[in-house]
Amino acid sequence: MREYLPTIEKWISEGKKVALATVVEVYGSAPQPLGSKMVISSTGEMAGSVSAGCVEGAVVEEALACLQENKPKLLHYGVANETAWEVGLACGGNLEIFIEPLTFGAHFSALRDAILNQHMVAAVTILTGENIGQKMLLTPQGEVMGSLGDTGLNKWALEQTKNLWQTHAAERTSTTLNGIDIKIFFDVFPPLPRLIIIGAVHIAMPLVEIAKTLGFHTIVIDARGAFATPERFPHADQLIKQWPHEALVDLKLDESSYVVTLTHDEKFDNPALKIALNSPARYIGALGSKKTHAKRCENLLKEGVTQAQLERIHAPIGLKIGSSGPREIALSIMAEITAVSHGL
Repeated sequence: MREYLPTIEKWISEGKKVALATVVEVYGSAPQPLGSKMVISSTGEMAGSVSAGCVEGAVVEEALACLQENKPKLLHYGVANETAWEVGLACGGNLEIFIEPLTFGAHFSALRDAILNQHMVAAVTILTGENIGQKMLLTPQGEVMGSLGDTGLNKWALEQTKNLWQTHAAERTSTTLNGIDIKIFFDVFPPLPRLIIIGAVHIAMPLVEIAKTLGFHTIVIDARGAFATPERFPHADQLIKQWPHEALVDLKLDESSYVVTLTHDEKFDNPALKIALNSPARYIGALGSKKTHAKRCENLLKEGVTQAQLERIHAPIGLKIGSSGPREIALSIMAEITAVSHGL
């Protein structure tokens, strides 16, 4: 959603209506994951994808009808649906796509502000029944905006989000209201993922490049001026010449922070790891052999870090892919980070 906000704002300024299409269920080998989005203007422009090109044309037509009628709708495409074959869904999967007219009131403003200010938020939407399209926004702090139209349903939704704050994953589920089954979609919008690299060493250079292609905001920290130079890291979003443990305090690590230590130097890595282990950082990895890591853990235990905290460290860092050389090691690190981000 973050990447489509400028487009949405542009269309609004041009006086156009906007529809939002979201993948709310995936079966089999459907080409786009849950939560994938496409926005469509009232003049037929589109941005994003809900099926990697397979059903986009049909979704645009449905979105234009949705804007004319000013009503949301739930669509199904799959191998059992002849229309899906006509529009190109030949991958053997099934998709459910929810299309809704965007209204630019308090709900959209709150969602936009949360996304732009890097605050985690979940949008809960009723997909079926009389209250189709009814929405509420929830935060990890328990803040609530809007209502699903029933006090008990609101309370149920608040309970459902507890696990989602950890997984960062969208989820479609169902419940019963007044004896009627209804489908509910939980769309989680976490802060932009940040890869924080401790040590402006050679491995860090390809690591920044790979992370950027995956949508990470990249931060390189090193107190050594000879290492932390713009010439060595032209693609990094931030280059901080500071002792890592001091910089990490200022960065305020959150649930979308991924911390990697690469220096092999206890003066840099261990204080930084201690800060990271006392934060909600989503991933913490440390470069070094098993022997190096064992010594590192011994020293961190003396510094007051618990055994349970030490178990959060991925070390030796990276997936085992037989990597050698900086680029392959960087690839293995990002592969492991990707796995962790998907709860694997």
